Amino acid sequence: MRILICPDKFAGSIDAVPAAAAVAAGWRAANDADELVERPLSDGGPGFVDVLTPALNGRRVIVDTVDPLGRPAKATILINGPIGYVESAHACGLHLLAPADRDPKRTTSYGLGLLILAAIEHGATRVVIGLGGSAVNDAGAGMLAALDAAPLDAAGYALPYGGAALTAAESLTGPPRIRGAELIGATDVDNPLTGLHGASAVYGPQKGATREDVFLLDRALERFGELLQHLPTAPPRLAAQPGAGAAGGIGAAILALGGRCESGIELVTRLTGLTEALDAADLVITGEGSFDHQSLRGKVVAGVAAGARDRGLPCVVLAGRVSTGRREAAAAGVTETYSLMDYFDGDEEAAMTRPADGLTALARRVAGQYSR
Repeated sequence: MRILICPDKFAGSIDAVPAAAAVAAGWRAANDADELVERPLSDGGPGFVDVLTPALNGRRVIVDTVDPLGRPAKATILINGPIGYVESAHACGLHLLAPADRDPKRTTSYGLGLLILAAIEHGATRVVIGLGGSAVNDAGAGMLAALDAAPLDAAGYALPYGGAALTAAESLTGPPRIRGAELIGATDVDNPLTGLHGASAVYGPQKGATREDVFLLDRALERFGELLQHLPTAPPRLAAQPGAGAAGGIGAAILALGGRCESGIELVTRLTGLTEALDAADLVITGEGSFDHQSLRGKVVAGVAAGARDRGLPCVVLAGRVSTGRREAAAAGVTETYSLMDYFDGDEEAAMTRPADGLTALARRVAGQYSR
């Protein structure tokens, strides 16, 4: 049998690359005669660069940046000819902050701007930016500041970091300096910048925003969106554009610079050769941290399961926890589901801290069933 192993990350627990390796180890322990093809995936969030590295003939470069609070940090960019791949989560990811430090009123995307500059300095004329898992809600204001287009108040002073300060934004120091490079945001969300379905309302609470913070941040992003609209490269009705609310509104800044947003999973699928791997597979194993109702709406698992279903292949989901009903899962193309929570008898700490052990054991169990 040819087994295609293509998980997403297990958020807060294990990235896609080691998750795929753990599943492969479990399968080999049960049956080493089968052919295993590992294609770890990402929708643009954490793990984006790691997933693309083995698929592309590029070079990884470690660069200096800052984290969401402006503290020095290191990150990796991937250069593949004229195209650079960067991951916003490397500079402004939620996982970089302790729970007590999570405050989208003051976190910044400045570090992402430094990553974009680094990619351009290494020869990239197109920069693909994985968006997802961010701790920021500043509509890319920090990113623009790193690109020499910092937001200013009415007196001409630079605004402090964070989304809250943008209520006072009146101008930018100048046009962003990206040397003509094309920017592409890879994301799995199509939220607008503001409003009921905007960045602040939908994702702000996940980043530490209170109800009052959400209203403040939404007003701030509305103000900054109006300012971005004046850039000559901004599309009409910028704030309402699909994807403008991605990664705390970084999508809006990318669009304002004449860039575009693309489906992260579709981009990764194309670059990693997932379609061809599905065509040649006999069984598909995918997975993520929580297999729930959101999983069936454009997430990695949904895309993989649909591809398996269209080819008449069995698709097994290994997840940290499973809350999707069997009927819903079957309709999406999922044959069976297994959870780490069940394997560890409901011990959430074990499921979060020992995911590789659990995935290896579950894969061994699946291999025993399907190999027979």
